[in-house]
Amino acid sequence: MIATRFPHTLRLTLGAGVLALLAGCASKGEPLYTPKELTDIDATSSLDTRWDTGIGDGLGRARYPITPARDGARLFAADAEGLVVALNAKSGERNWEIDLESPVSSGLSAIDGQVYLGTRNGEVVALDQQDGSEQWRARVSSEVLAAPQANRELLIVQSTDGQITALDRQSGDARWTYKSSLPSLTLRGTGTPQTIDPVTFAGFANGRLVTLDNRTGQPLWQQQVAIPQGRSEVDRLVDLTGQPLLTQDGRLYVTSYNGRLLALEATRGKLMWERELSSRHTPLLVGDYLFVVADDSHVVALDAQSGDPLWQNDKLEGRWLTAPAFADGRIVVGDFEGYLHLLDARDGQLVGRTRVDRSGLSVTPVTEGGTIHVLANDGTLETLDVSP
Repeated sequence: MIATRFPHTLRLTLGAGVLALLAGCASKGEPLYTPKELTDIDATSSLDTRWDTGIGDGLGRARYPITPARDGARLFAADAEGLVVALNAKSGERNWEIDLESPVSSGLSAIDGQVYLGTRNGEVVALDQQDGSEQWRARVSSEVLAAPQANRELLIVQSTDGQITALDRQSGDARWTYKSSLPSLTLRGTGTPQTIDPVTFAGFANGRLVTLDNRTGQPLWQQQVAIPQGRSEVDRLVDLTGQPLLTQDGRLYVTSYNGRLLALEATRGKLMWERELSSRHTPLLVGDYLFVVADDSHVVALDAQSGDPLWQNDKLEGRWLTAPAFADGRIVVGDFEGYLHLLDARDGQLVGRTRVDRSGLSVTPVTEGGTIHVLANDGTLETLDVSP
């Protein structure tokens, strides 16, 4: 458990493991979801290692969500102590590495020749993709766990105190800020904003989704995705820790802890459909299939238009799965024991598995076609190819 002090209040944040233990207290000390043992599968897909390397000290004892990022032929990764590395995504050759001399805490974003990341000290750093040179460094209100998100002009940063800061992408100067109210107890982590040129969609630990005007930072509409219920503060956790998923035709999918999965009409927030489904992860859309990893580590596929269930796989229950990724017809998830699993996207059957590293996998795999990049908790970075 991590305690962070803010003016006039004390807010506690719970990591996933602590949350499981607390939730289990109401059931004779049993964990909320006992991890299922892995059983043999009829593997029809293979995972072949192309290259692997080490990225410093990895994600640290707190397992910061330092997800790598790929932009074209380059893959960017970092460790919790401030090492940032650029690699050739195909060969694993190191193009450059630098030491930020600041502890990294967020996932990476790579776009239009720059790499963006956040630190435990409440800094946001922009690096040049070509050589790693620092372009600018800006200060926000608190620690940054969510990967900064860019549109053409702005870099949108969500910090752990519930504040959204819009920075100028070229200079790092602050354009506007928006502050939400937070409950006294939250999950460790923050939602990742989704931004396009006109607006930003942001979810908060109070269960609310807010749409902000990118010209001013003023809210345009709000939606209560999850409503706190229950007697204990743990029962009343309703954090939106995933990223809202926006489609090209204007649909918005939002997950919540202890709450609902919503499909909204993005311009006004009109509800299209809803399902009772608790998830801390960002959903994945492939065609008309919407994939969600629930908090019990069931992998669920729904019809994106109607919300009707298509399939559900519970064979990885309790294994603390990562958010899902997609690679050449397969859903890709990692687990707490370091296994990488492949599920057939059409029917949910497990079709492949390999162990990357015993330290475990907690950040989302990065995929490009049939290639998977996965960073283990201890900093092992492995690139695998899916076949056939």
